Amino acid sequence: MAISYNAEDVKMPPIKKRATTEWIKKVAESYGKKAGDIGYLFCSDEKILEVNKEYLQHDYYTDIITFDYSENDIISGDIFISLDTVKSNAEQLSVGYNDELHRVIIHGILHLCGIKDKSADEEAQMREAENKALAMLLS
Repeated sequence: MAISYNAEDVKMPPIKKRATTEWIKKVAESYGKKAGDIGYLFCSDEKILEVNKEYLQHDYYTDIITFDYSENDIISGDIFISLDTVKSNAEQLSVGYNDELHRVIIHGILHLCGIKDKSADEEAQMREAENKALAMLLS
């Protein structure tokens, strides 16, 4: 049971791995879950597009793709994050890069905890959950 952080064709982002891992565990616990094996892969837009096409048959760029391997109350999965898109989203939303990066990091965990974001209502619930989780990072 481990959380790993890797980068492919991009520089590893400046995250504090130990603190981020503890935060992820705390957020998962707040949903009655335990963190299992979770692999983060930070990548470029081109890599995430390739993954999106190959595994999901989606031909578009995105900031995050989460593959859920959770069983019962143990969340596990592979989470691909495009740092290119995180950077452009941060600029468009006028927020700091690190703030947006942490929002996307926890977004994947929230999906593994069962929170969806397909409808407008679900998206509002996801934003609320992200904000609550981000507040936990600062506490």
